[in-house]
Amino acid sequence: MLKSEIGTEALRDLDLQYEWYADKADEDVAELYLRAFHETKELLCHQSDLGRIRKFRDRRLAKLRSYRIEGSFEKHLIFYRVEDDTLVVFRVLHGVRDLPRRLLEPPGAE
Repeated sequence: MLKSEIGTEALRDLDLQYEWYADKADEDVAELYLRAFHETKELLCHQSDLGRIRKFRDRRLAKLRSYRIEGSFEKHLIFYRVEDDTLVVFRVLHGVRDLPRRLLEPPGAE
């Protein structure tokens, strides 16, 4: 099993999405979102090859994989890399976006 590390931008993505769900739905939904993220991350720590390899042109996005958050939040994607014995979460974004651009922008940029 891999260890996991959540990058600074991924943490900010999660915070922003939590705030959005808390505001637009309620805190219970926001908590369900975080729980679904953590459960999916643990699944990826056990089976890191579940995510598909993404082929972006920008070299900063090399070796990036993505996998959908399980459950009711499957339009959200976890972008990650495996570095040695660690699953590194790079970003967590809604899948209906201009992904190459959004992956390189700071969280919250629209």
